[in-house]
Amino acid sequence: MTGQTPAAPPSPPPPWWVFHATGKAPGAEPPELPAPPPWRTFPGAPLQPPPPDDDRAAERRLGRIQDGPQLRREEIDAVNAAILLRRPLLITGPPGVGKSTLAYLLARELGLGRVLPWSVVSRSTLKDGLYAYDAIGRAQAIAAWRAGDTGNPPDTGNPPGTGNQPGTDPEPGEEPPTLGDFVTLGPLGTALLAYERPRVLLVDELDKSDIDLPNDLLHVLENGSYEIPELVRSNEESATVFTDDPHGTAVVEGGRVECAQFPVVVITSNGEREFPAAFRRRCLPLEMEPPGREQLIGIVVSHLRQRPEGVEALVDEFVNRLRGGGTQSIDQLLNAVQLTTAGGFQADADGRKLLEMLLRDLSKGR
Repeated sequence: MTGQTPAAPPSPPPPWWVFHATGKAPGAEPPELPAPPPWRTFPGAPLQPPPPDDDRAAERRLGRIQDGPQLRREEIDAVNAAILLRRPLLITGPPGVGKSTLAYLLARELGLGRVLPWSVVSRSTLKDGLYAYDAIGRAQAIAAWRAGDTGNPPDTGNPPGTGNQPGTDPEPGEEPPTLGDFVTLGPLGTALLAYERPRVLLVDELDKSDIDLPNDLLHVLENGSYEIPELVRSNEESATVFTDDPHGTAVVEGGRVECAQFPVVVITSNGEREFPAAFRRRCLPLEMEPPGREQLIGIVVSHLRQRPEGVEALVDEFVNRLRGGGTQSIDQLLNAVQLTTAGGFQADADGRKLLEMLLRDLSKGR
């Protein structure tokens, strides 16, 4: 007997949890999501077909499914609260801690289909996330259609081809090109379509945006809807437009898009600047910390499909660097484990130098 009190077993998850951070549904079917609060219900229509899955992207991000949770209990609490309240989740934390990966974990475990990623840069605008309208392409297509209808060659500047595409020869009696053929919804615009189950939208690194973008997002995130002015001004009652999903299309009625289920919105930030109070009020905050030792070992095993010999020593070194105040990424640990377990790698002076390069402190700028 050592006289030490044994660690208490982990408490069971609370019954209001729908997300357990394991990456797999508790049953054969995706779990039922809780009903939204009355003030977060939306009457969007028409309902769109279920979205496609993207298992390859999920496995690339997450590796194989693990047995235990991949997040801390307080982090799982925050995610479930965001799902229950239908509020965006604003995730902060050091680079490489797994903030954007959480969106893929959510989508895979809850069976919500392909994640809609929106990587924000300094030039990003709200319209970039909502939709794009190809006015030039439509003008060329109309010119080609009119020329074909009158028997004159189209003057579009493009070589003639086949099919109803800009710069091609239309078949006799073809209908004019429709406006919806030149509208493509962005990740945010696609997420706000009317689906039976919510989509997962990843707004990655919002802190890199122009100072106006968070404020511009307020109306859309609050109302769950937006308008496409080009479709509103047209005489068409409905239009079939392209979506952010590969080869995806959707029906938009009256030029207005409104969700039926508010999407699961994951917004990440590296903390490069503060967001306006009005924006933060509409989001639930989650400060992610680097994974612990056992979590890191689980991440390595899930990605490499095995538990390589000596992985514990590398994980311990990685953890010590984090505790020493270094800025490290989980990708660095995966790269180091992959390299050191490759056949023929020698942990001599040159090998150690290469390992130090892989595990370098990212805050030092080199």
